[in-house]
Amino acid sequence: QVQLVESGGGLVQAGNSLRLSCAASGTIVSFYSMGWYRQAPGKQRELVAVIMRGGSTNYADSVKGRFTIFRDSAKNTVYLVMDSLKPEDTAVYYCNAKRFQYEYGYWGQGTQVTVSS
Repeated sequence: QVQLVESGGGLVQAGNSLRLSCAASGTIVSFYSMGWYRQAPGKQRELVAVIMRGGSTNYADSVKGRFTIFRDSAKNTVYLVMDSLKPEDTAVYYCNAKRFQYEYGYWGQGTQVTVSS
């Protein structure tokens, strides 16, 4: 069982930045992957960014160059730094952790990010 606790969401104006945190109960460097997803009203949940066990990262095209995912293994925490935020980034952001490749994974409770124009 993995528990994930997200924090850092809020209301910001377009062009500003936010940093989301996801603290995990396990040893994250042993996890297959950790990622951030988001779900806007009326839309499906989508992958935003993921960091793999070996440290490689992948991003959705819509956030490339603006968002950065990284981890602090000592704190078992994964971060998502979001720069140059746009109104279309408004969503509930969820942290996901997979211990193994074909595992559905564990989810955090979500944190709301609202970007005003």
